[in-house]
Amino acid sequence: MSLVNYIKDSFEELRNKVSWIPWEEAQKSTVVVAVFTILFALAVFFVDKVFQTGLGEYFKLF
Repeated sequence: MSLVNYIKDSFEELRNKVSWIPWEEAQKSTVVVAVFTILFALAVFFVDKVFQTGLGEYFKLF
């Protein structure tokens, strides 16, 4: 089997044999993932800042 046939067969399978979620549901899911990603990044940022400040103050004692 050549690479070209493999790629053609792969695209054919993606078109006809894979069940895709509706476009509206994909958009909603994308928004939910983006919002939670941003919230998680902000939470990690603030925890990092707290530890950075706390450790900075701790090492100033010495």
